[in-house]
Amino acid sequence: MPGLVLFGRRWAIGSDDFVLPGAFELFVRLVWWIGILVLYTVHKGQFNCPGGGLLHSYLLGLIILLASIICALSALVYLSMQGTISNPGPRKSLPKILYTRLLLYFPEFIWAVVGAVWVSDNSVQCEKTVINGVIGTVIASWIIIIFTIIGVVIVFDPLGGKKTFYLPDGVSRNLESSQSGQLLYNVKSSATRVWEKRIRLLCCCIVQDDDHRVAFTSIAELFRSYFSDTDLVPSDIAAGLILLHQEQDKMENCPKEPEEVLCHSPSSLRSDDLDVELENAAHYMLFAAAAYGWPYYVYTNPYTALCKLNGDCCRNRPADSDITGSDRHNFHFGSILKITGLQYRDFIHISFHNKIYEIPFFVALDHKKEAIVVAVRGTLSFEDILTDLSADCEDLTLEEVLENGFVHKGITQAANYIYRKLINDGILNQAFTIAPEYKLVIVGHSLGGGTASILAIMLRNSFPTLKCYAFSPPGGLLSKSLADYTKHFIVSVIVGKDLVARLSMPNMEDLKRRIVRIVANCNRPKYQILLRGCWYEVFGGDPDDFPTELDGRSQDALTQPLLAEESLMVHRSPSYNALEEESHLNSPPQYPHLYLPGKIIHIVEESSSRRLCSSDIKYTARWSNETVFSSILISPKMITDHMPDVVLKALNSLSQEHGSCLSCPTREYNPSAV
Repeated sequence: MPGLVLFGRRWAIGSDDFVLPGAFELFVRLVWWIGILVLYTVHKGQFNCPGGGLLHSYLLGLIILLASIICALSALVYLSMQGTISNPGPRKSLPKILYTRLLLYFPEFIWAVVGAVWVSDNSVQCEKTVINGVIGTVIASWIIIIFTIIGVVIVFDPLGGKKTFYLPDGVSRNLESSQSGQLLYNVKSSATRVWEKRIRLLCCCIVQDDDHRVAFTSIAELFRSYFSDTDLVPSDIAAGLILLHQEQDKMENCPKEPEEVLCHSPSSLRSDDLDVELENAAHYMLFAAAAYGWPYYVYTNPYTALCKLNGDCCRNRPADSDITGSDRHNFHFGSILKITGLQYRDFIHISFHNKIYEIPFFVALDHKKEAIVVAVRGTLSFEDILTDLSADCEDLTLEEVLENGFVHKGITQAANYIYRKLINDGILNQAFTIAPEYKLVIVGHSLGGGTASILAIMLRNSFPTLKCYAFSPPGGLLSKSLADYTKHFIVSVIVGKDLVARLSMPNMEDLKRRIVRIVANCNRPKYQILLRGCWYEVFGGDPDDFPTELDGRSQDALTQPLLAEESLMVHRSPSYNALEEESHLNSPPQYPHLYLPGKIIHIVEESSSRRLCSSDIKYTARWSNETVFSSILISPKMITDHMPDVVLKALNSLSQEHGSCLSCPTREYNPSAV
């Protein structure tokens, strides 16, 4: 589980992570060594050609060098297979083998240079087969060296060189003392700067302003606080997710308690209400999907979309004042028309403007439902991702309704932007002037669903009859008081095991604790977990029954963070305990519980294969509550269940079962083909 300590620093790789890459390199080296040995044996007496003496020395040295590397790799793979994730004791001598293997790169590099020089020497007149063999050897050597350098860069941990400080056992650790307090501050500042640099590098292609810089710092603080108290390497997380998925599947096969079933079906809501809301949701999901513009239209119609958009891009374009933001060749607006089936005259305002906290939306007249629809786009750009990740909480106080409601900061700022456009720019006034008898409906998917929900809260006093349909909104959105308040006018639609609908900082903390607990308990080597887990994810079958062992440790101890391997095998760092205690003290106010908005419709698969390639899927829908989404579920479909085409397909399938086709067959866009 902990990161490997090598050259006096921690690396983002464990000592049990060398099995699979080491076995692959060992296979390549063995084939290579056998080929060179055969080449040398066959041409042993034919090195009298010009340059043959150097060739003879090169091949002989390469055979010896490869044999040494093969021995080192064999020992490395064997040692890496020993022990378990949380028991690195049997692998304690692995760093010595790894040092030996790394030292062998120096003669290999020299030999690669020698081979390159020999190959480039035109005076060498040896047999062509031998020359081609040496050329292949030189190329293979350089490829392995380059990939090794890339691997070192990938597993390099910028914070790995930070030394933990140890205080004598008799000295009381006081976090308020100048020494320990300053060290804690330096460690935190360094971690925040590292995360901020990573985020800036990831977003290097976008223009950065003051809003971006503030968001970068806020997101970096979030990542630093989340990853600071657990020593996990990426493969540990992968193994933990695999184990959690199989444990979850085994629990799903067990009979459920009666109260678990009842919690999904609140008695205050009739099935008739569900049928009506499903019909409305299927209709308005078209608008939420259309807000994505041409990327969604091309994704759902890959063979015909570009031809249709190219044919209509220059015809009947509305006045430029109707559209804000860039829409080259009219692709976005053309896609919206085809998906919704509306006419140009039905659109009041369209905005493709996109910055951090400022997301695209459109306002249209829906004559079928007699509604003025505000559709907000979901995540589709780096700016949108930054808005999603700005997950701090801020107050949202509504006069004469309730006080001290907490909301997601980034999404609230996006809702404020659209609110100002709708009210201050008179967009809604214009819409109600055209259709005064229509009702107001706000819709969105993902980030758009969360923004639509908060926007609906802001507009509720001015438009008491408004409705909001939030499709797959983020889980960490509203405090309990606000979530209860929105049950009167917001309906959230969640499909299956959608990850985004369960994303909140408390849920992420819970997932981290579950990963630490399950990998600490498992007594199988990591490579077995990964191999069997990949087979299970791809080909299915029964969940593997991984044996576990507690090793005499209490349940509380298993939830604690673990140190790097040296510290884990010897003793815990007092400074790490101090950091841990300080983190635990600050966790509750830093991550308050936030919930999904409104009444929740949960759509689940009734009968289908568990695999991604399954077909003939049937769905059932039921009223649910926020407690069902208080834990992140691991599944191959945790991402695909969030996609807008999957949500639309599920809603249309349910609507067809109830005998109402909600997408007009005369429309050019066919949701059933999604």
